[in-house]
Amino acid sequence: MSVAIISQVVPATLVEDLAGRVASFWPVVAVVLVIVLVWVVRAVFFRRRPPLPPEPDLRIDLTSLHPEVPPPSPRLEFFGLPVRLVVLVLAPAGRDGYLPPPEQWNDLFESIVPGLAEVVRTHQPRVVRWPPQLSAQGFIHKYFQNVHLPGDRGRGTPWCSAAGVARYSGRAFLVGMTFYAARANHYSQETINSEGDWYRLLRVTLADGQ
Repeated sequence: MSVAIISQVVPATLVEDLAGRVASFWPVVAVVLVIVLVWVVRAVFFRRRPPLPPEPDLRIDLTSLHPEVPPPSPRLEFFGLPVRLVVLVLAPAGRDGYLPPPEQWNDLFESIVPGLAEVVRTHQPRVVRWPPQLSAQGFIHKYFQNVHLPGDRGRGTPWCSAAGVARYSGRAFLVGMTFYAARANHYSQETINSEGDWYRLLRVTLADGQ
């Protein structure tokens, strides 16, 4: 139907009224489209991230442990000072790191220092497994912070500790240990930067003298 025919059939006033309504309708459509576009952009690029899981409480209160004096055998020495192993913390190294199953932990202990598995069996420390740690330095700081030594970071008390990296079956893992001596001493917190540092720090003498 041509425009001329429409103009003859439909009154001009009605055509003008319809044209005005259509003209006023398009701004509304444009506003709605803008609102929808803004909502889509916010939904895609500004989605609310799920809350992070709460940080586990890693604190270990040494005052609640009441350790006994170091046993005569197996003899564990911290720079030559006889000590009892009171706390042992293990953690995987790296976001995708993992620890071996518990049935292999004796071998893992032996990889740190020969004779340590027997020390763990006899001294019966509190063994704690921590979640994976992103860096060795971060783990060391976190261990010394959460396993707080009395006094001046243990100086002048029977307490001392060490934390750092170790290696088992070609994979790095992280270890923290806290010790108790029979008397107050000047030792404090030792940082272990490589697995060989454990040999420099600790020595185990078994009953047969090994």
